[in-house]
Amino acid sequence: MSEVRKSIVIGSGPAGLTAALYLARANLAPLVFEGQQPGGQLTITTDVENFPGFVDGIQGPELMDIFRKQAQRFGAESVFRTVTAVDLESTPFKVTLDNGDVVEGHSVIISTGSSARWLGLEGETRLQGKGVSACATCDGFFFKDEEVLVVGGGDTAIEEATFLTKFASKVTIVHRRDELRASKVMQERALNNAKIHFEWDSEIVELLGEEAVTGARIKNTKTGEEKEIAATGYFAAIGHSPNTAIFEGALDMNETGYLITHDDVCTKIEGVYACGDVQDHVYRQAITAAGSGCMAAIRAERWLTVRGIE
Repeated sequence: MSEVRKSIVIGSGPAGLTAALYLARANLAPLVFEGQQPGGQLTITTDVENFPGFVDGIQGPELMDIFRKQAQRFGAESVFRTVTAVDLESTPFKVTLDNGDVVEGHSVIISTGSSARWLGLEGETRLQGKGVSACATCDGFFFKDEEVLVVGGGDTAIEEATFLTKFASKVTIVHRRDELRASKVMQERALNNAKIHFEWDSEIVELLGEEAVTGARIKNTKTGEEKEIAATGYFAAIGHSPNTAIFEGALDMNETGYLITHDDVCTKIEGVYACGDVQDHVYRQAITAAGSGCMAAIRAERWLTVRGIE
């Protein structure tokens, strides 16, 4: 890896591996740094039924393995290391890895994604994909006529809860305050929805269930009283954090840390592109991430061609 690569992809979710596929088919032999979670967030998702092309659905890890193999078929190279620093001030760009190696590339595509925020409960990890989720759009379908819990009180929580009422028989929002932080319109929508119930001034202290979620133990923050609520689904809706720490000072970000792009996927630095959840705080879907990965790769390929790097 000592030579200067034509293209480097940082991150390996749907955005990164789609970018790698397009770069590879353009004979640019991309080097993909897979990061701490190879395959991205879909690797902690069980059934994926909303990605086109799979009539009966597919397991998240299997889908990402297909992405990877397809990109590798055309010459993409996966490296299972994490990028710890970047130097984007001049070309070729320099990428530092967790083992101290420094790799140079004429173009860089950033697809490091975002991470859901969790409460830190033991059950959130143990029951991941077994009733625990951070994406109602992804997993709501699996809870038809069931009772589910949503933790949070902002716009994200209300959006998730409202969406879940399309499937669940009852949605209980657990909020640590006595009023919502969501916008007034969204509050009214939730408060007037017969399927949505509230546990005010409460926090979840334990998720219940051995093989799958069966409920939660909640605690009233004012009285200290605890009780159990039955549910087969638990949705964390307290926001996402973009994985952008290593780009601070180098690239423009919004107030919550998402990379700012123009013309779809272009950062302020020519030859550096961002795609997927690292710059998309609205949709956060596998299919939109893959689409933006395609756009980033095409942008990079055209930029390299102009520079005579083919």
